[in-house]
Formats: sequence, structure tokens, C-alpha cells
Amino acid sequence: MISRSWRDGLGRVFAGPAIVASVFLVTLLAALPLALTLRDALQDHLGASLAANDAASGVNYDWWQEFSSQATGIGTTFTPSVIGFATTLDSVSGLLEARTPVTPIAAALAIYVAAWIFMSGGIIDRYARGHRVGAHGFFAASGTFFFRFLRLGLVSAIVYWWLFTYVHRWLFTNWYVNMTRDVPFERTAFSWRLLMYAIFTALLALTTTVLDYAKVRAVVEDRRSMAGALIAAMRFIVRYPGRVAGVYLLNAALFLAVVAVWALVAPGAGGAGASMWAGVLASQCYILARLVVKLQGLASETALFQRSLAHWGYTAAPSVVPPVPPVVEVGPVSASG
Repeated sequence: MISRSWRDGLGRVFAGPAIVASVFLVTLLAALPLALTLRDALQDHLGASLAANDAASGVNYDWWQEFSSQATGIGTTFTPSVIGFATTLDSVSGLLEARTPVTPIAAALAIYVAAWIFMSGGIIDRYARGHRVGAHGFFAASGTFFFRFLRLGLVSAIVYWWLFTYVHRWLFTNWYVNMTRDVPFERTAFSWRLLMYAIFTALLALTTTVLDYAKVRAVVEDRRSMAGALIAAMRFIVRYPGRVAGVYLLNAALFLAVVAVWALVAPGAGGAGASMWAGVLASQCYILARLVVKLQGLASETALFQRSLAHWGYTAAPSVVPPVPPVVEVGPVSASG
């Protein structure tokens, strides 16, 4: 059941390349304004100086320090952590350390999350049906579930806020400090730190899993009550904990495999021309792979739910049939008409 649902989910993802391309395009458009703003800031600071040539061919640490000292907004994120695999490590560290993003990135994230909320209904509906629904059907499903998922998003925002504001502080400020106050060895303190990370990551994973299955149940069963969808999702997880955990672990293993490959091929600093564009292409391939993993999570969870409750290929909401254009409905007009 677990491996079959996971393979079915993967098949559904690759059977819908238009969804993958659409999600990638949305991601690119969300990040593009930030990239252009940072480019303009770097261009204004470098100008036609000799530092510009040094920056193009390698890392000019002195100039980098000068730029960082006066940078504001999105410019403050231009640190050594933007190079290659360090970006991934910095993202994970920022999540586990509950660092607040700068305002431009927070605004872009809000827009991106809103786009995901809108598209999620259409994505899950497409994966639940297991066949093409066309642009009309996709956007119809997205619009149908947008306001339902928006209500669910408000609930999830409250839960995540509580986790990052109170649970994170309790784990890392209270419990960790109390447990390591009299510890004589740094290795022991580091082990306690890893335990805090593991607990917090498990809580985030559990929250995300419940919310995902709430979306799946809302779409497959056409639920209008998001409170009911959340309760139904928790009942499903409690009823089939082994299956849910198995699919989640397979998706986590796929994610770690993508990250491991990225760690091996991630470009370093320096280079211009063809080498620079090769680095950009490698980075975009990594982002695309990450998005495929995310879509695989939704698809495999949908497949597992349908197989577990005999809902295979079934959705409560009727499939949307595009309206027939009037010219087709009326038929050809005679010459005399």
C-alpha cells in the first residue's frame, strides 16, 4: 500500500508536466523582483570600478564587507551564504532558528503562499482524478477551494505562529539552557541541541502532514467545512499511522536525495560568461527538483488516502466541463442565412 501509493503519486506528477511548469513559473515570478532589486543595488555600488572586475571573476572580500556594512532591505541578504550549497544550509538554519526574514522577502513569501493556496485546490483535484482536466477545470477547482483553503491557511498561520513563538522559545531558551547549564562537555551540549532540533522538526512535520491531508480530504470529498476537514485528517492519520509515516518517510528520503545531489554539483563563487550561466542553470534545476518533491508529497498523500478509503479515481465534486462555444453549438451558417 505504501510503496504503491508513493509510486502512483510520482506517476501522477510526471503525467502532469503543465502543473510542474506552472508551479515553477510562479516560483520564478515571485523571486524575480527580488533578484532585479538586488542586481540594481550591486550595480549601483560597483559602478565601473575595478572592484566590478574582481567581483565578476571571483570573490572580493573587502568589497563585500564594504557593501554589507551599508546595505539595506534585500541587500542585507547578500552574504557568503548565497553561494552554492550554503544557500540550502542557511535556509534550514533560518527555519530551525526561527529567524525573521527581511521585509522584502517576507512580502514575496506572502504573495507566493497566496499563489500556492490558490493553486493547491486545482493541483490536488488533478492528482485525485488521475487524468487531464484542462486549464478550465484546473482553474475552476482552484477558485472553488481558494476561500476554503484561505480559512485553513488562517488556522495554519496561528498554529505555526504558536510553534515558532512559544514552542521554539520553550525548547531552545528554557529547556535547552536548563539541561546544558552545568554540562562540562561541548559534545553533550551539542547532542542536546540536536535533540531540540529533532523535536521541533517533528512538530513541524506533523503539523504540515495534518494540513496536507485536510486539503486532500476537502478536495476529494468536496468538504466545505475546514474544521471538519482538519478533524477528518487527524482521524485518518490516527487510523493509518504506519501508512502515513511510510509515505512521509519516502518523500523525506527523496528530498534528502535531491539535497545530496545538489551538495555535489552546487556551483561555487567566481566565473563569468558560460560558467556563470551554467551555475544559474544548475540552481534552477535544483529549484525545479525541489518543487517536484513538493508536488510528489501532495500526489502521494492523495493516492494513499484514495487507496485506503476506496476512493480511487473518485472526487465528490463533479468534473468541470468547459462550455461549448456558441459558434459550435449553433453550427455552420448556410450561405442563404
